[in-house]
Amino acid sequence: MVRNPATGTGNPTSDPPGPRLLRIQEVAAETGLTPRSIRYYEEFGLLRPAARSQGDYRLYDTSDLERLRFIRELRDDAGFSLAEIGLLLEDEAARIRDAERFRAAGDVEERNAILRGLLERVDRQVTTLEDKATRLRAMIGEANGRREHLRAHLDELEGGRPAHEGQAEAR
Repeated sequence: MVRNPATGTGNPTSDPPGPRLLRIQEVAAETGLTPRSIRYYEEFGLLRPAARSQGDYRLYDTSDLERLRFIRELRDDAGFSLAEIGLLLEDEAARIRDAERFRAAGDVEERNAILRGLLERVDRQVTTLEDKATRLRAMIGEANGRREHLRAHLDELEGGRPAHEGQAEAR
């Protein structure tokens, strides 16, 4: 029996069927993460399980899977720290909340304040992303330098000019 997260109760005969909930091992298999990583993301505040089973097992829904995949992509593919990921997720949640507040607000001043708050968050996201891009460009430049150095040695071995020819003159 699964507890209803809103009421804390559960009755398999009277509760309407909801979205399929997965246990942590299933989520790990679906996302390519380890159960320990998933628990750590929960401890770090990046994730909250959709529900708990009667035996107090964590249960996850499709939105949790999407969130975990997004976290993994930001961490692995884009090289973001968990703190940076937390800020990006917080900003996205605030954007959704503020969009709802904006639609409900009738006062121009309140709408103005909401938009200014959203703009500050987006400015912070842009700064974070630009900082990451600057670091990546520097890393690419260093790697290109290493590649050119290795090519020069390869040219030397293959009968071309010496690898360090001209460097003493340039210094």
